[in-house]
Amino acid sequence: MEIVKRVKLIPKGAIVLNPFAQKAFSPADRQKIERYGLAALDCSWKKSKEILASSLKLRRFSRCLPYLIAANPINYGVPTKLSTVEALSAALYIAKFKNEAKRLLSIFKWGENFIILNEKLLEAYSSAVNSEEVILLQRSIMKLFS
Repeated sequence: MEIVKRVKLIPKGAIVLNPFAQKAFSPADRQKIERYGLAALDCSWKKSKEILASSLKLRRFSRCLPYLIAANPINYGVPTKLSTVEALSAALYIAKFKNEAKRLLSIFKWGENFIILNEKLLEAYSSAVNSEEVILLQRSIMKLFS
């Protein structure tokens, strides 16, 4: 893991987690992560929208995460309002880097709760083949809540 202070320092070709992206993150992104990396912006939602909208580099390999529930103290129980560490961990888990996802979350007292709250969802998404299957799974899940 590496913290970068400028968008231009994000490795070319890295998957960028972007809640506004058109394409869903899936296990098919694993090879790209292994080769180029995974990135997430650690800033307010408002600021991230501005940054992501203005950077073609970030949009090119942007992926949104499927439906998950936050476990962080600020947004506990709120769907899709994940912290940066939750988003990174979710992507790692879905891409079948489960140990790395759990290790990243272990830094926080509440970190294990994210996996507990979302384990069935994460397992389902990690069994998908591609982005389209993730979207179909998400639609099925969303029907249960409506």
